[in-house]
Amino acid sequence: MEWLTIILSVFALAFMFWFFSTNKKSLEVGQSAPAFKLADQHGKMHSLSDFHGKWLALYFYPKDDTPGCTKQACTFRDGLQELTNLGAEVIGVSVDDTNSHADFAKKYHLQFPLLADIAAETTARYNSLIHLGVVKFARRNTFLIDPQGKIARVYLSASAARNSAEVIKDLKQLQAV
Repeated sequence: MEWLTIILSVFALAFMFWFFSTNKKSLEVGQSAPAFKLADQHGKMHSLSDFHGKWLALYFYPKDDTPGCTKQACTFRDGLQELTNLGAEVIGVSVDDTNSHADFAKKYHLQFPLLADIAAETTARYNSLIHLGVVKFARRNTFLIDPQGKIARVYLSASAARNSAEVIKDLKQLQAV
């Protein structure tokens, strides 16, 4: 009887993980990007409208200072000059708080804003939230937003190692049109 309870519990947990983590619907290319207003690692507020007239690579990541998130942030850091030369800004978003973001940014010399979406509302509007009961975190999704505030590219389950290079490549293609 004890084994049956364990097996059913494992099955129930696996089902809950699958149910809550499946991506219900992604944002579409051409759609207006959802507005946001969030504080960065320095307490400065940022909103989507601040980036009107510029390209924006808005990337969501699960957790500060974890291996994949560190890799992704550092590749954006290393590609920041090229992105800036292409007229783009970079912003990272997770459900971690501003203190966690400040420590993460300082440790890895990240020179772009990391927004704290503690309430997970922006993450949810971008269909990038995984909510497992009391635990919430962001999916590794990236949205390239054009200067008019429209979604130009969507990178679902983005590669931590290649995301920045993919954004740069696509930005060059989009600007060549």
